[in-house]
Amino acid sequence: MKDEYQVAWWNLENLFDIENSPSREKRIKSTIKAEVRGWTRKELVRKTVQLSKIIGMLNENKGPDILGVCEIENKNVLQNLISNLSFLERKYKIAHEEMDDGRGIDIGLIYDSKKFKMTKKFSHWIIRRNSTRDILQVNLTIKKSNKELIIVCNHWPSRREGESYTEPFRIVAADSLNYFIQRIQQIRGKEIPILVMGDFNDTPRNKSIMQYALGTNNLIRVINDNNSTRLYNLMNYLFSKKYGTYFHRSKPVMLDQFLASRGFFIKNSTLSIKPRSVKIENFQEMKNKNNSPKKFGRPSNKTLNENGYSDHFPISVTIVN
Repeated sequence: MKDEYQVAWWNLENLFDIENSPSREKRIKSTIKAEVRGWTRKELVRKTVQLSKIIGMLNENKGPDILGVCEIENKNVLQNLISNLSFLERKYKIAHEEMDDGRGIDIGLIYDSKKFKMTKKFSHWIIRRNSTRDILQVNLTIKKSNKELIIVCNHWPSRREGESYTEPFRIVAADSLNYFIQRIQQIRGKEIPILVMGDFNDTPRNKSIMQYALGTNNLIRVINDNNSTRLYNLMNYLFSKKYGTYFHRSKPVMLDQFLASRGFFIKNSTLSIKPRSVKIENFQEMKNKNNSPKKFGRPSNKTLNENGYSDHFPISVTIVN
């Protein structure tokens, strides 16, 4: 019988450390001062409990084998999250790098160290006039089979100042991602399984994803072009059904996505993607009446809802060994 591993991704919606955290870097204290006003240990603990509740429900209440996250301030809040997952039969470890984002929000990866060994970790800086959100690459080895899996986590610049105005920033991130995929394949071989995931702040049909990251819904093209860094976008089926992970003006938008390299689909591939295993994990308690995510919010903008979770739904996919 083949082994299966669930990989999940979740934008945790501003999981900041407490307002006067001694761990906060000096460079971002003034930048996020207004955002963390009133964010006490009480709110942080409550939000962490809420998030861990949903994470524990993933993978049929076993928790994910691998979980990528974004919008975390630092390693401390990620470690607190793991502590709240002690009810699961897991031995989670963290892959994290301090990134150079202006708001001080990072990307992290949680993995079950009973099943995986981390062999390498890279934080790829994306540069325009100054650095923006980095790309986190984590090389894992499945302990049981010694097979290699590369995870590449992304959180591309937001649309806050307008989709058109901010699109060039996401194009830079997409082009950088494609370059790093190319470098991975040059070093590890074109058949290495690479799973790209993240909050891209663009949909599967946006220019950044299709033209620069080379994400496509054409699997045959991905398989047959062995000199290409094309990625198969696993979210296309759900996107075509008009599902989404985030809501804008009451309409679902597919911002969180998985994209997979040809290494999962070629003949004699070491790992594969379980067909139709991609899900938007929107449990009933996570949803508002209009089916949008029930966000946790924060005191500083009077959106705090202690019964909320995040403004994004998690996504998951199953890898077969």
